[in-house]
Amino acid sequence: MKVYETFIRGAKEGFTTALTIIPLPGGDPRRGGHVPRLGRDDDAHVLVWCGHGALGMPGEVLPMALIRPLSGSGAFALLGQLITTHGPDSYIGNLASVLQGSTDTTFYILAVYFGAVGISRTRHAVLAGVTADLAGFMAATAVCAAIYGHLR
Repeated sequence: MKVYETFIRGAKEGFTTALTIIPLPGGDPRRGGHVPRLGRDDDAHVLVWCGHGALGMPGEVLPMALIRPLSGSGAFALLGQLITTHGPDSYIGNLASVLQGSTDTTFYILAVYFGAVGISRTRHAVLAGVTADLAGFMAATAVCAAIYGHLR
């Protein structure tokens, strides 16, 4: 067995795989008009109600919760905006930070990583990933609400 040649071939394949899974450059998704600006002062009352009333999540955090499974960098841009607007020690700033750490970019992982290794049938991975994201959203909201005394 030729160890050095095997190592070089594996390193070359690893480099090629790394190039295919490098995250795309991100930015503020609101700047491109892809995510509506939501909040108490805007006209998106139904989405704000869904976030604040039904889920117990402030309407300001809902856009980040919706974009997180799709784009990590987009969610990070929204996180930065929430922290700048509301402060890092606020309920909204902490909730957004916990959401960022409690969830993952499910659809990005499915598209990029599964595609890089040639998996075309994801079977139950979508359902498992979305369920895990939903559990992360609910747990983050419950924990932050309990810490900040926002439980009803």
